[in-house]
Amino acid sequence: MSTSDVTEEEMHGQKPGRDAVTGAAGVVGEQQRRERDARPSERHADDGEFASYYGRPVINAIVWEAPAIGGYLFLGGLAGASSALAAGAELTGRPGLARPLRYTALAAISGSTAALIYDLGRPERFLNMLRVFKPTSPMSVGSWILMGYGPLAGVSAVTALTGWFPRTGRLATYGAGAMGALVATYTAPLVCDTAVPAWHEGYRYMPFVFASSAVAAAGGAGLIGAPTEQSGPARRAAVGGAIAETAVSTAMEHRMGLSGELYGRGTAGRYMRAAKTLTLAGAAGAVLGRRSRVASALSGAALVAGSACTRLGVFHAGRQSQEDPKYTVVPQRRRRDARERAENAQV
Repeated sequence: MSTSDVTEEEMHGQKPGRDAVTGAAGVVGEQQRRERDARPSERHADDGEFASYYGRPVINAIVWEAPAIGGYLFLGGLAGASSALAAGAELTGRPGLARPLRYTALAAISGSTAALIYDLGRPERFLNMLRVFKPTSPMSVGSWILMGYGPLAGVSAVTALTGWFPRTGRLATYGAGAMGALVATYTAPLVCDTAVPAWHEGYRYMPFVFASSAVAAAGGAGLIGAPTEQSGPARRAAVGGAIAETAVSTAMEHRMGLSGELYGRGTAGRYMRAAKTLTLAGAAGAVLGRRSRVASALSGAALVAGSACTRLGVFHAGRQSQEDPKYTVVPQRRRRDARERAENAQV
């Protein structure tokens, strides 16, 4: 014993409330102690009241910051989809559309990388992630994707701005466009490959939500920067991405089970409702205002803002699910009960 001294006569220095009790009183006391220390989530499973030991979450708290990681998720998607759309515009002879998208891709990936480094705390931590390549780690794969994509996006934008080495610029644009799909979507498995219920339970839908949201945002950026006579592909991408994003995100909320309700509550719910409103309004403006430069730019801005709200909504839904043990405990019990029923049915 580290806090008490035991002699032949008695115990000295014992802690209050730790005296041994014998007999029936000891049995009753031990039973009461076990009931008091029982897991709260088990005691209140029927009435829906969930808590954890000493008020702590069941899973580790999310240490990411909303502005930094939300911006990282959004800007990465915008960059990747912009490069893909710029490559298509370059192939079809629409320089007025390709040029602003090349600038957008570089600015967005620079901001995304800066947000990631800010959240990591020190730049060398990002470089340390490049010491190994681990295919089973979305963060490791994503770090290498950024390292391959970033220079291509940079060369594409700089050559468009200066007019130097046009062939090299076109090749860089095509290369960045080829990697754009990976940049726009790898953050979905990154967040889903966690124990956070609102993220993990949506793993079937999250990549499609992120991809369609990125396409809508890139289309919006094209509407902002391109002349109306060359903005046709951006307009189609904006409308198609907006419709797909709204449909898939709605399906995700309704089909991912208990955790899906978080996307309609609290901060996450406000962001998701704003995202759908802005996205649908931007898509409608892109269709109705196709001949107006101002209307196209306003529609594009709404689409970009809607995509940002989607990523922030996803982020805050994850934080809300981590804070409430119910969203961790109940799905686990339902899966356990389903396994037991399946095993009993086989017997």
